[in-house]
Amino acid sequence: MAVQITKDMTIGEILRINEGLAPVLMAGGMHCVGCPSSQMETLEEAAMVHGIELEVLLARLNAFLEAMEK
Repeated sequence: MAVQITKDMTIGEILRINEGLAPVLMAGGMHCVGCPSSQMETLEEAAMVHGIELEVLLARLNAFLEAMEK
């Protein structure tokens, strides 16, 4: 896998990697991906604020990217 999402990436960085990750974030319970402040928040911070299990979300995001490479 060329690019891997990590907990230290900001939401803005993640969306710049692939805009198709927005629905994955939203399906995971992070409905604020369009909010200006979320662009500077790390995935770990956003998951904590929204009560989302970070490791599950990371796995889903990276699985999406892996599927896009095939």
